Amino acid sequence: ENLAELDTITFSTAIGACASGDAWENALHLFHAMERSQVEANKITFNAAISACERGSKWETAVQLFSVTGQSTVEVDTVVFSATISACEKGSEWKAAMQLFSLMEHRMVEQDTIIFDSAISACEKC
Repeated sequence: ENLAELDTITFSTAIGACASGDAWENALHLFHAMERSQVEANKITFNAAISACERGSKWETAVQLFSVTGQSTVEVDTVVFSATISACEKGSEWKAAMQLFSLMEHRMVEQDTIIFDSAISACEKC
């Protein structure tokens, strides 16, 4: 296998472990170290980093990370959208959640029950 791919897998796994352990700051540190090392992130990496921000109640950082996907070759899927919308929902940021929901429709990304639940929950908090 390609060494860069192994590095992407290694970074993604470590970021995911930080997200699971509620260590959002460490997850972001690893994400930025990955960028500095010029290791290409994939959708698993972005999902893990955004999920870490969600768990850390850092919705703005989650949205910033999501916006970085637009500058990369990463094809954003339902999982990445879901994590970002959920971060907005937990931050009581219904407008941001609904903008992301609308963007999903525009990009024709499949919406599932989790997405609808997060969007509804975000609106309930307004």
